[in-house]
This record gives sequence, structure tokens and C-alpha cells, in this order.
Amino acid sequence: MGDHAPHRAGEPLSPPAGETIAAVATPPGRGGIGVVRVSGPAAGAVARGVLGRLPPPRTAWLAAFRDADGAVIDRGLALWFPAPRSYTGEDVLELHGHGGPVVLDLLLARCLALGARPARPGEFTLRAFLNGKLDLAQAEAVADLIDAASAEAARGALRSLEGAFSAEVRALAEALAALRAEVEAGLDFADEPLELAAEAETARRLAELEARWRRLRARAAEGAALREGLVVAIVGRPNVGKSSLLNALAGRETAIVTPIAGTTRDVLREQILVEGVPLTVLDTAGLRAADDPVEREGVRRARAALEGADHVLLVVEDGAAPAAAEAEAAEAAAGRLTVVCNKIDRTGRAPGPAEHPLGPAVAVSARTGAGLEALARRLAAVAGRGSGTEGVFLARRRHLEALDRAGAALAAAAHRHREGLADLVAEELAQAQRALGEITGEGVDTEALLGRIFARFCIGK
Repeated sequence: MGDHAPHRAGEPLSPPAGETIAAVATPPGRGGIGVVRVSGPAAGAVARGVLGRLPPPRTAWLAAFRDADGAVIDRGLALWFPAPRSYTGEDVLELHGHGGPVVLDLLLARCLALGARPARPGEFTLRAFLNGKLDLAQAEAVADLIDAASAEAARGALRSLEGAFSAEVRALAEALAALRAEVEAGLDFADEPLELAAEAETARRLAELEARWRRLRARAAEGAALREGLVVAIVGRPNVGKSSLLNALAGRETAIVTPIAGTTRDVLREQILVEGVPLTVLDTAGLRAADDPVEREGVRRARAALEGADHVLLVVEDGAAPAAAEAEAAEAAAGRLTVVCNKIDRTGRAPGPAEHPLGPAVAVSARTGAGLEALARRLAAVAGRGSGTEGVFLARRRHLEALDRAGAALAAAAHRHREGLADLVAEELAQAQRALGEITGEGVDTEALLGRIFARFCIGK
């Protein structure tokens, strides 16, 4: 969806006074419709130059788009959004013409000749943020909605764009601010006992804030998994069906499957969608002692994949006693493990959730496909998907990091309260409040942060 050129060092992120920007807002290539978007104080002059007059506000107006000599470039719809009732909060003109690249280039060149400059990636949405039309989390949701890889992710991004995530973050921040104000009032009027909050009440409210934070953190983690997906490593001994399982999950012959032990030497990566959750699935070499130096390297990489994965599928042969290598892998993956009891087509076990000495298990047959639906549900649950995605909003890694800092500050505030250090309680609450503000952009004025966020947007958005 357009270029993703990085923001250049030294370029201002805030819209310079008097600057008007323009860009093709539809993807490169040929299509039925193409859109050129213009935003800024000269948008009205651009409209008069291209259309001969200012269109009626917020009305699709059929018009001819003309060059400097009056020749018609194209015919289409013009939409005029006077400030502040526009996407960016500035005067905005949209020209909807035919989607040929030559036509759109001519139309964009005409807008630039009339006083606009080319927009940088994400600059329209950046202006919307800087002009108070969107907060930072909502602005990020615009890009997430464009990039959504599944219907669930798109719905989650739309909820974030509509402010669901921001509302919960602000509600928690406001509750923090209220308690902080009372703690600070107690410091200012320590000689007036009636102004002091009871110690038990303060402790109760701190515990309540921590509980609210945990609920928000869990929902944000679920949204982040829906957006970014999970890295899942398939590990196990040779010939237990790891590559067959990858092929079954992917729905195609991705990995080579043979009866020869040690066929997989390197880590194979496959991107798949399971129950609406994007997964990066890693197929690894069989875990065993190996004399061959290439296979030894493959085993080393398999162990590295096991250590670094978000979740581990330990494939074992159904009915076989756990081997030492399997027990070792299960111990290394404790807390992020699913044992996959494969080859139930040979043992006759019923497919689905099962019991296994090494951990939670699912019985499957990679050959016939039996049990794969249960395994998919298990992976979706691991990713945070409960009974569905209703109410889920999308979140990003930076949101989780900010929430973690807020949670650490809240825990520190509770600890300081138990120690009787009210002044430090207030400071920790302030730290938590600042961390939450980073999510919505309140108090954020660093160009480095905004540059990282908006540089990955499409040009024209």
C-alpha cells in the first residue's frame, strides 16, 4: 500500500506553518479509481486551480480536472473538507479519478505546481495526531487496519481506531491521577488528619488499580498476538512427524518428508493463519546426539529455536514412553509447551485434548488430519483468544512495554505504601501515569518516537 520510505533525519515532524502536502492515496498500479489527497492551507487554491472553483463542502461533486492550460486531465469526483472538520483537521481536498498511474501522476504534478509539496509517509495521519483529531494509539491503528492480515485483526484495529484501547488506558490513568492527588494532598496537609486517606483505603485502591492494570495488560497482550502473531517452534526426536505436522498446519507440502532420520537439517519457517491468529511456525531438526557436523549444527539451531519461541509444540509418538531428549525439551519449554501426540492413526486413540506426562497435550494424526482442529484451538487459546475476538483491540509491542513500566511502577507504589513512604508512593504513581501517557501520546513530544511510528505508514495516509 504505497512506499514505506523512512523519515529522513532532520526533517520536521510537525507540519510547518503554511505548508500544504499532496500524495496519491491509493496503491500503485492500475485500478478503477485513483485518489489524490491534498491537505493544508493552500488546498483551496489547489481546488480552484484544478476545478475552477471550490466544491461544496462534504459533497461528492462531479468535475473536470484541468491542467495549467485548461486542458482536461481527467474527470471524476471532488470532495472538499474545510478545516477543522476533516481527517487532518486542516483544509482537505480529495480528487477521485481513474486509477491509471499516468493520469494520477499528471494530477499530482498539477497539485504540486499549485503550491503543495509531496507528502512523506504517514504525514496525513501525523497531522491528524498533531491537530488533535486522533491520539497516538488511534493513529497507529490506522496503519494496523491497512496491514491487517485477518478479519479478526481488522476488527481489532477498527476498535482501536474508534478509541476502545485509548479509553481504557485513559480511565486507568485518571484513576491513578485521582489517587496520586489524594496522596500528595496528604503530604501537603500532614498536620490535618481529616485530609488524610485511611491507610487501609489507600491499600485497597492500590490493589484495585493493580487488578485493573492486569486486566488491561492481558487484553493488550491478546491484541498484540492478534496483530503480530506468535513464533511457534515444532521440536522433537527424528521421525516423529514434525515436518508432516508443519505441512498439515500449512495445508501444503512445505517441508520434505521421508522415512530417513535427520532429513531436516535447518530451521524451516512458514507463515500461517490459525483461527485468525498469524503464526510463524518453525520446523526444526530432530533432537538427538549426532556425529555429522551438519546435523549437529541443525540440532543446535533447533535448541535455539526452542529457547526463543513464544510457544513450543513438542511432537512425540503416541503411546511411546518419553525419551530423555523429550523430557529435556519439555523442561526447557515449561509454561509455553503443548505436547503433540502424533500418529494416533496407528494407536487408535481419539483425537483432541489428551493427557501426557510431559505436559498439556493434543492427540493428532498429521497424516490423516485428525485432531488438527483441536490443536488449532489450543494455539489460538495460547495466543490469548478466548471464546472469540469480541471486544478485542489491537495493541503493539511498544504499548505492552509501556504497560509493563506502568505495572512495575504500580507494584513499587504498593511496596512503598507498605513501608510508609507516602512521598515515594506519589512518585511511583506519577511514573505509572507517564508510562500510560506514552500509549496515547499525551505528553509525548519526542521526534524520535513519532518518526519511528509514522515512517512505516503508506504515503498518502
